[in-house]
Amino acid sequence: MNDRLARKLVLSLLRRIDVGRLTIVEGGERLSFGRGAPEATVRIQDPCAWRALLRGSRGMAEAYRDGLWDSPDLTAVIRVAARNVTGIDDVRRRLSPLREPFQRGRAAFRRNTPRRSRKDIEAHYDLGNELFGLMLDDTMMYSSAVFEHPQMSLRDASVAKLDRICDKLALGPDDHVLEIGTGWGGFAVHAAATRGCRVTTTTISREQHDHAVARVREAGLTDRVTVLLDDYRDLEGQYDKLVSIEMIEAVGWKDFDTFFRVCSDRLAPDGSMLLQAIVMDDRAYAVERASKSFIRTLIFPNGCLPSREVIARCVARDTDLHAVHLEDLTPHYAETLKRWRANFDGAESQLEALGYDERFRRLWRMYLAYCEAGFAERRIGLIQTVLAKPHWRPEVTEPAAALPAVVAV
Repeated sequence: MNDRLARKLVLSLLRRIDVGRLTIVEGGERLSFGRGAPEATVRIQDPCAWRALLRGSRGMAEAYRDGLWDSPDLTAVIRVAARNVTGIDDVRRRLSPLREPFQRGRAAFRRNTPRRSRKDIEAHYDLGNELFGLMLDDTMMYSSAVFEHPQMSLRDASVAKLDRICDKLALGPDDHVLEIGTGWGGFAVHAAATRGCRVTTTTISREQHDHAVARVREAGLTDRVTVLLDDYRDLEGQYDKLVSIEMIEAVGWKDFDTFFRVCSDRLAPDGSMLLQAIVMDDRAYAVERASKSFIRTLIFPNGCLPSREVIARCVARDTDLHAVHLEDLTPHYAETLKRWRANFDGAESQLEALGYDERFRRLWRMYLAYCEAGFAERRIGLIQTVLAKPHWRPEVTEPAAALPAVVAV
C-alpha cells in the first residue's frame, strides 16, 4: 500500500472521532477531528507514518520510535484514541471466536517453560539497573505507588503502598513471608525492617537478584531475608503469608491457573496472600490475549494481563483460597507513571551517556505515556486483593479493616 492511500484510510478513521479533539499537522496543512477534551496534536514528520498507523498499537509505537511522527503530549494522543475505540473493540470481539482455534494452536507449540520465562524477563528487567534507578525513586519499586494525598513524593507514595500491603496481611515478627517476584528487593527489605518478619523472595532476573542480595546485606537483614534465583514453579515448603506485586502479568495466560495453584500450595492452612495485579476489562480479555500489541511484543515479551473474572475463576477452580478483600487502586497508577515519565525525561542526558540511544528513549517514552493513558481512561486497572486459606481468620485489630475501598488521587 502506498503512503497516499494509507493516509486516506487513516483520515477516514479519524473522522469517526466523537470524543476529544485530535489535530494532525503535516507540512503546511492542519486538520482537526472531533471536539472537546482531551485535546492532542500529532505532527507527521514522514509520510511513511501513515502506513505504520494502520498496523495498530505496534505500528504506531514503532513509527514514533523511528521519528516518523511526534507530539507535544503523547499521553493526550493515547487518551483520545482510548476514548474512541469502542467500534474497533466490537469488531475484534466478533472476530474473537474465529481466531480462538488458531490462537490455541499457536499456544500448543509454545510452552512457557522456566527457561523461556527467564528469557522473557531478561528482555525487560535486565536492561540495566542504572536505567531503572534513574526512572524510579530510591525504593526501586517498579509497581504502582499509593498517593494518599496529591502532594506526596513518589518515594513516600511507594512506602505508603508497602505499608498498605504489610497492614492488609497484618505482618508481624512471627510470620514467614514468601514473595513471588522480588523486583529490586524493596518489599522484602521494608517488610523485614518495619515488621520484623522473615521473608523468602524469588526472582528469575539475575540483575534484580544480585541487586536485592546486596541491598539486603547493606540493610543488615541477612538473618531475616533470603533472596532466591528460582522460578516460582520450583518453590517448595509452606509459608504463613505470601505477596506477589505485579508479577502475574509476566506469567502468561496459559499459566494463570498454575500460578494460583502454586500460591495455594505454598501457603499454610491458615495463611493468606496479597496480590497486586494490573488487570484488563473482562470483556476485552479474550481479544487482548491473542493480540500482538506494542506492549506484548516490544516491552514485555509474551506478557498478558489477567482480568478480574479470570483471577476469580482460577482461584475458585484451582485452589482452596477465597477472596476476603479487594481494592481498586487504578487512579494511583496513572499518577505513578506520570512521575516515572518525568524522571525518565529529566534523565535524558544521563541515559544517553549510559548507551540508551534516542530510539530506545522514544520507545520507552511511548511505553510510559501509553500505560499512563490506559489507566487514566480505565482501559486497564489496578487491584490489590487478599486471598485466604480455609483456616484463616481475620485479626480483630487488623489495620487493613479500616482502609477505604478506593482511594482516589
